[in-house]
Amino acid sequence: MSEYLDATALRELAEQAEAEQAASTPCACTKTPLDGWQSQPLSLDETQFVEIGTLLSPDYGAEPEPTFSEYLPGATNYWSADAPIAPRYFPYNRCSVWRCSSCGRLYLRYTEGGGYFVDRRIRALRSTLIEDVPL
Repeated sequence: MSEYLDATALRELAEQAEAEQAASTPCACTKTPLDGWQSQPLSLDETQFVEIGTLLSPDYGAEPEPTFSEYLPGATNYWSADAPIAPRYFPYNRCSVWRCSSCGRLYLRYTEGGGYFVDRRIRALRSTLIEDVPL
């Protein structure tokens, strides 16, 4: 199982990755803008990503299922590039954190499913959007 990351650990990890990215060259993982949630592009090379952590509570299974409530203040919506990343809220509470092995960028990923579909979603992790908001 991946290492659990709370909001503080997630922010520190994101800040460190962003500082390292300043010197990196363009990478194939940035072909499609992933600032807001997107269906995972087919052009994304799965082999260049490494899972480094999870936002799923380590108590999952011993406590009720994580909430499906979303934290979307103001005029933001699920797809907004500036929507806050609130780890206790959906869909972040079901995400894993992945690093591009080529450039070091971090991404959040989870699988959206319902009825008759499964959709792998991905979003770039930006430290300035992480909010430690209680449920």
